[in-house]
Amino acid sequence: MNLFLVNIVLALVWGAVTTSFAPGNLLFGFVLGFFSLWLVRDRFNPRNFNRPGRALALAGLFLLELLLSAFRVARDTLRPNMTFRPAIIALPLEVQKEGEIMLLANLISLTPGTLSVDVSTDRSTLYIHAMDVDDPDALRQEIRDGFERRILDVME
Repeated sequence: MNLFLVNIVLALVWGAVTTSFAPGNLLFGFVLGFFSLWLVRDRFNPRNFNRPGRALALAGLFLLELLLSAFRVARDTLRPNMTFRPAIIALPLEVQKEGEIMLLANLISLTPGTLSVDVSTDRSTLYIHAMDVDDPDALRQEIRDGFERRILDVME
């Protein structure tokens, strides 16, 4: 059973026991449930307890990429002589599940200057339009080492 769901159930049980379903009380119950599950972690897969940290690392990476790419797009569009090198690249995917592919495509599309265009029918390649590409291989490697690796860390 998914430990996250067990933790939610423990938070609801805490709310029922304390007869208060206020958001703060449920959050306290969730934290209490997490530490209770942590105490018996030997009975479960220990990687599940690292998942919140890995999800925060993915969110942090996205925020960093969002800020950096927004700055680059603003800088490039405000230059007097815009010399963009747009390209559509094919990214062979390491992520396999639909949810993983969807998350990767959305993170890429939400980052200024890049847009997920299509996924191949066999779900092995993601086509990405980028506003300014010096080296397509470097862009592929940046996505693989960044978003894709972190998504695989969170979803496993």
